[in-house]
Amino acid sequence: MAVKFCSFASGSSGNCYMVKDEETAILIDAGISGKRILERLEQTNTDKDMVQAVLVTHEHSDHVMSLPVLTRKLPGSVVYANEATWESIKRPVAKEQQRVFVSGEDFHIGDFLVRPFRVSHDAAEPVGFSVFHGDNQISICTDSGYISEEVFEEISRADLLLLEANHEREMLLCSRYPYPLKQRILGDEGHLSNVSCGECLCRMAAEYPKERCVLLGHLSRENNTPEMAMQAIKNTLEERRIFIGGQLRVDVVLRDRMSAVYEMG
Repeated sequence: MAVKFCSFASGSSGNCYMVKDEETAILIDAGISGKRILERLEQTNTDKDMVQAVLVTHEHSDHVMSLPVLTRKLPGSVVYANEATWESIKRPVAKEQQRVFVSGEDFHIGDFLVRPFRVSHDAAEPVGFSVFHGDNQISICTDSGYISEEVFEEISRADLLLLEANHEREMLLCSRYPYPLKQRILGDEGHLSNVSCGECLCRMAAEYPKERCVLLGHLSRENNTPEMAMQAIKNTLEERRIFIGGQLRVDVVLRDRMSAVYEMG
């Protein structure tokens, strides 16, 4: 059975992703308006009654903004977050639609196995997600200041990986951002730079060579561009004699536009 992935939005102004098979759809984060999410479900030919769950990475508003509206519009769905994140979410979700997971412990939704893994960000208990379906693995890793060994081992075998390429370091340093904000973004609990993203992909290609699709996500509106992110990743890879094409496909997902629908299986 085929599994499909689509980014509805990816960036500091809002995040939402969808994974689905023929019977079940899962949303990851709800940081754009409920109206836009419902429109994008329709555009991907996804009946809203298919949506069984919303997975929450962390409590920042660009990831949870529309949870109250969305859960009212999708009464058959439930929202999964870890306990620390639930305690930090200030937007009300009906108790009967709340579910708690333990970071690092697998759980099932339909035919999907979901594994939440810890990332490094300035939130209560932020996570990324790996979603398994048959032989396919989709991993989403954004909002992390660096890639730990544990995170690398989790995402390195993914068939489709959405990995943060948030900023171009020199562009950020020269920006009008206040110094404390620059330090936050550059810190271990901030966001992954283009070069850090590229270095992770180099290591992945060297240690776990396989056919994979990598989507560069959560690009900064002020300190990056899609063209700059792609060129930085390309340069970093080619320094190690790793070339895009063949086994490695790389695309950018945008903050204000729905991506293509990627299909596996």
